[in-house]
Amino acid sequence: MTIASPQAPTGILARRARVLSPTYRLFYDQPLQLVRAAGVWMYDQHGRAYLDAYNNVPVVGHCHPHVVEALARQARILNTHTRYLAEQPLELAEKLLATMPGELANVVFTCTGSESNDLAVRVSKAVTGGTGFIITDFSYHGVTDVLSGMSPEDGAALGPGVYAVPSPAGPGGPQAFGRHVAECLERMRRDGVSLAALLVDTIFSSDGVYADPKGFLAEAVRHVQAAGGLFIADEVQPGFGRLGESMWGFQRHGVVPDLVTMGKPMGNGHPVAALAARPEILARFARRRHYFNTFGGNSVSCAAALAVLEVIRSEKLLANAARTGAHLMRGLRALAAGTSAIGEVRGAGLFLGVELRANPVSGLAGSAEVKRVVNGMCRRGVLIGSTGRGGDVLKIRAPLTLETQHADVLLEALGQTLASAD
Repeated sequence: MTIASPQAPTGILARRARVLSPTYRLFYDQPLQLVRAAGVWMYDQHGRAYLDAYNNVPVVGHCHPHVVEALARQARILNTHTRYLAEQPLELAEKLLATMPGELANVVFTCTGSESNDLAVRVSKAVTGGTGFIITDFSYHGVTDVLSGMSPEDGAALGPGVYAVPSPAGPGGPQAFGRHVAECLERMRRDGVSLAALLVDTIFSSDGVYADPKGFLAEAVRHVQAAGGLFIADEVQPGFGRLGESMWGFQRHGVVPDLVTMGKPMGNGHPVAALAARPEILARFARRRHYFNTFGGNSVSCAAALAVLEVIRSEKLLANAARTGAHLMRGLRALAAGTSAIGEVRGAGLFLGVELRANPVSGLAGSAEVKRVVNGMCRRGVLIGSTGRGGDVLKIRAPLTLETQHADVLLEALGQTLASAD
């Protein structure tokens, strides 16, 4: 595999610096200017292809023709909101709920995962009367003011009533997670804080990607529900089949959430998201509060989301994610057996984390080595990211359309990058 060093387009960088806020950030030391995409491939302004093994939003692949056609067709007919009667939001709700346990029987449509999580927080407070939330200590849940106080990955202080417990990366590992939550509940009682909910991303993505052992989340959920709190399953990243054997990350743990939040993968990048819930919870919320989101559940968004569900089913993408993910996991573990630079490979399906250690070839360790590897793979035409409190985990989160031959491209690039000092 040849290495090409893309030249950062200076003209567009200067324009960006002039008109966009400095709060924006770019991927990679030499930023990419991407002009088109299809399936698992993205292309820069020179026509060079990059394998996308990172972006979670195009869950069925970039610019999937069935989704694009559904969007365009509905946009030519009607785009309106849920205060009129319409088939699309009903059909979408029915098909979404058919993938979940029967206890989850109501849906509220939003536009983003942040809106879904923010609404879940609002519902939890209104229904339980509590104000206390439990999150993991390096989690990320969204961009609203409330959620920034529940997203320590962003570096903000915890919000009022928010308690952070050690993630599965912490002392005792995943098996100790339930104990950490039980201890937190006792701490909240001593502090006089009433419990509202436990909010976790069910793949613990920002914490470093933790999927196993199956069921380790269940004890924590039992403690929270027994204490009168709700369990919010944040499925923005692990949902829609990315873990391979099930549609939702919480199913891996044999639990039934009270609230399930979804984000933009639902529309393959179109801004559509949702909150699914036990109906008795939303009934109690509706007696006290109202919620209306003008574009949540609009006709075009629903058409996109329905098309995504159709593609996942018709192209058997859960089976593909399981098959390709297993192939990729075997390849990563084979690489790990040949180098001390890889400490552990974790995850499920097409959501994997590769924890790096000191690399004797590069002389780097931790986040510095991860940054080097991420940029080195970009130069080799493969896009991945990083995660974890120490920034020492490679994050692989590919579209469900990634196949074994694509996984081999990734494995070759990673092997070459780890063996080099560039």
